[in-house]
Formats: sequence, C-alpha cells, structure tokens
Amino acid sequence: QVQLVESGGGLVHTGGSLTLSCAASGRTFNNYGMGWFRQAPGKEREFVAAINWSSGSTRYADSVKGRFTISRDNAKNMVYLQMNSLKPEDTAVYYCAARWGTTSSEFYEYDYWGQGTQVTVSS
Repeated sequence: QVQLVESGGGLVHTGGSLTLSCAASGRTFNNYGMGWFRQAPGKEREFVAAINWSSGSTRYADSVKGRFTISRDNAKNMVYLQMNSLKPEDTAVYYCAARWGTTSSEFYEYDYWGQGTQVTVSS
C-alpha cells in the first residue's frame, strides 16, 4: 500500500524559504511520477511541480518557476520541494502525490496523496 507523508510546512515571512519533504513507502517508485500540489482556502487544488522518479525530469507551474525546486532521493525514497522567495500567495496546504507513469499537471491523474502540510507566508 502506497503511503505518502509530507513534512516541513510552517510559517515564514515574505521572501523566506522552506523545504517540504515527502516520504514515500509501500512500493518501488521507479516507474512513478511524483507531484506537489497546493490548495488555498476557497480555491481549487493547483499544480506546483512534478518529477519523474527514474529520469529526474521536472516540470513546474509558471507561478513558481525559478523560485521552487523539486528533487528526489532514490536511496531514501524521498521527494523534496525547496521553496525560495516565498510570497503571501504561496500560502496553502501542500500535498505530495504519486501516479504510475509520467508526470502530469492534472490533480485527477494522481492515484495516491499525502495528508498535506500547511505553508503560511506572512506579509
């Protein structure tokens, strides 16, 4: 059974940095695409970044390109989201997700989800 557990959220000032972690377990993820999504109150869940576990290829939402970096550690079965130059509009619950095959920017194409971690950026 796939399990995804996020950590690393918190409160940070505008311009600050945070690193989110996602611990993946339950199977070998070599053929999986891993994504980070976020959801702010009253808004739809939106794509942030994704990484192909085997190739390491990445993709980002335009809103975070150049500020966020997604990476993975194959040995530890971990996926990370390094977030720099944070803005108040980055405030949301951040979710880690996994899907068989290539990455996708569509949340409904992901099969497995973590419980989420809150990121709050104060102005």
